[in-house]
Amino acid sequence: MEFFLDTADVDEIREIAAWGILDGVTTNPSLIKKSGRDFKQVVAEIASICSGPISAEVTALDTEGMIEQALVLKDELPDNVIIKIPCTPEGLAATKALTDKGIKTNVTLIFSSSQALMAAKAGATYVSPFIGRIDDTGHEGMNLIAEIMTTWDNYPEITTKVLAASIRHPTHVLQCIQLGAHTATMPAKIFRQLMKHPLTDKGIDGFMKDWADVEAAGNA
Repeated sequence: MEFFLDTADVDEIREIAAWGILDGVTTNPSLIKKSGRDFKQVVAEIASICSGPISAEVTALDTEGMIEQALVLKDELPDNVIIKIPCTPEGLAATKALTDKGIKTNVTLIFSSSQALMAAKAGATYVSPFIGRIDDTGHEGMNLIAEIMTTWDNYPEITTKVLAASIRHPTHVLQCIQLGAHTATMPAKIFRQLMKHPLTDKGIDGFMKDWADVEAAGNA
């Protein structure tokens, strides 16, 4: 599975990238606003830290506007930036046009397997189903991942990757792994929680105590 970081905080990106496991970064207008920085500057800096796909989202709602913004972004930002597009009829048309130009896309705000399949047919490089937001409505978000992966199994010609988004806790990630999702994008705190285990900490503490005793004996 690819591990993407969902943030526009470059300090968090540097932290997780230093672990050697970061495959990409997703951003959106809300995350850019939270950073308080210029959109293109922050995306360019992110792309210089992580060599994997960096999702930069268009803000236009019409097809021509999305295409125009995407072409500007691809012209002005590093090559590893891909274009994030909302899952609307206009977004699908823009995705098809950009795919025909060889531009990679991430179709976002997906809440049904039919939306995911249509985005894949339009040529999306990634589709982003939002797990946590479905959970917020009282339904089970992981069911959507299961439905999409079953659809993908039925049509092996699909090459679009399923990018699980709106991840709220480590169990979401583990369930995505078990269902075979290709990618998960998550906040930095989820990365840290996935790495943390009390038995690891206990083991290290025990090793260090024993080693201190060895050194003490050697210096006696």
